[in-house]
Amino acid sequence: MTQNQASILIIDDEESIVEGFRLFLAREYVVLVAANGEDGLKQVNEKRPVVVLLDVMLPDINGIDVLRKIKNIDENIEVIMFTGVNDMRTAVDALQFGAFDYCLKPFNINELAIVIKKAIESQGMKKEIRYRRLIENEQSAHISSLIGESIKMRQIYEIMDIMSKSDTTVLITGETGTGKGLVARAIHFNGTRSNKPFVVVNCNSIPESLVESELFGYEKDAFPEATTQRIGKFELAHQGTIFLDEISSLNLTVQARILKILQEKEITKIGGTLPVKIDIRVISATTTDLREAVKKGQFREELYYRLNVVPIRMPSLRERKEDIPCLANYFLNLYKQKFNKDIKGISEHAMKILEDYYWSGNVGELQNIIERVVILAKDGESITHQNLPIDLLILKGKIESEGLTLREARHQFEKQFIVHVLERVKWNQIKASKLLDIHRNTLLLKIQQLEINLKQPVDEQLEEEEE
Repeated sequence: MTQNQASILIIDDEESIVEGFRLFLAREYVVLVAANGEDGLKQVNEKRPVVVLLDVMLPDINGIDVLRKIKNIDENIEVIMFTGVNDMRTAVDALQFGAFDYCLKPFNINELAIVIKKAIESQGMKKEIRYRRLIENEQSAHISSLIGESIKMRQIYEIMDIMSKSDTTVLITGETGTGKGLVARAIHFNGTRSNKPFVVVNCNSIPESLVESELFGYEKDAFPEATTQRIGKFELAHQGTIFLDEISSLNLTVQARILKILQEKEITKIGGTLPVKIDIRVISATTTDLREAVKKGQFREELYYRLNVVPIRMPSLRERKEDIPCLANYFLNLYKQKFNKDIKGISEHAMKILEDYYWSGNVGELQNIIERVVILAKDGESITHQNLPIDLLILKGKIESEGLTLREARHQFEKQFIVHVLERVKWNQIKASKLLDIHRNTLLLKIQQLEINLKQPVDEQLEEEEE
């Protein structure tokens, strides 16, 4: 028996048929047997087989009723029904209530084997669909986070290339916005598991009361709210990679369960009794110094060593300033296309200011700045220092005032302040005027004088407000 063999439950009271099934199927599958509907349902509930071979005629419960109850326990279990009576009505009912196929006795055992394999493939596809739905709303990684040819980035690329060819656990550290998530994705999608799931878990965003349910899943009736079975993120990542972002935010109890998973390569759902074997690669990331967390008793030392087999430290943008021009120009071209703007480029003076800025938010902050200046810039012109936010012009207590008069500096500050307020209220001018403590007409006049490009025309806003 191999670790990943699928389990098949046979529910039939005819011993000769059951024994025939067992001998034929045991070569490839884990075979479970039940002689009646009640025992069959008990095994379904406890052992969660991948496929059930179910006879329509059972000594205690009608096979159709058993089918309905199986689907109520776990709708993803594939049920192949069979009978010795050619009854079209029963066949229609079986398919209507979710049976994968309906076969008549006597049947060709080789044909049945094909049907079983298709049923197993179908369940795998269903799991893949659930996985796709799970990640479809996740923010996609920006390849721009890894743009750069600095020495530090070339070192990162070399480590990534090596790690994509192995299954070793990786711990990625670095400040927010340095591209830790993108490195994890690149390692997975350039590796041997690239065609398998890449499941992202933002540990910091899951309420503590739900962490175990999200990560490990639960069985039906495990607690009052568990009306159906739920597959956890670890099981969804089977044969693929699970990326645990901000793993330092997990409590010690959850850390202990993750450590056990790494040691035993199996997982048990909340409320479950049967462990499920899983084959996953774990990549984790954190902005926290885990060594200090270990010293303070906030992170399990053994788990730290399990995760930190290969460490990758992402440099801050301040440590690779030579990459800022190519990043800035990448974002410029990105948002020129997005907003259909004709921007000529970034002036040398403006680029020098970008290079000298501290960038506490790293690449993410640079991206937001370029998006804003592209929105506000005029078509046909280049981005100059006058287009940049005022906080970028104040460097180490010194105002970057070259080429700016007092009037121009005040004009720039006022424009950026009003834009900031408008962005805060999603460009609602009524709300913005209240926050600014000015009349709506005064705000409209400022918008015109300062040449602020509105994301929503004034007449459309008026129509919404009238409604």
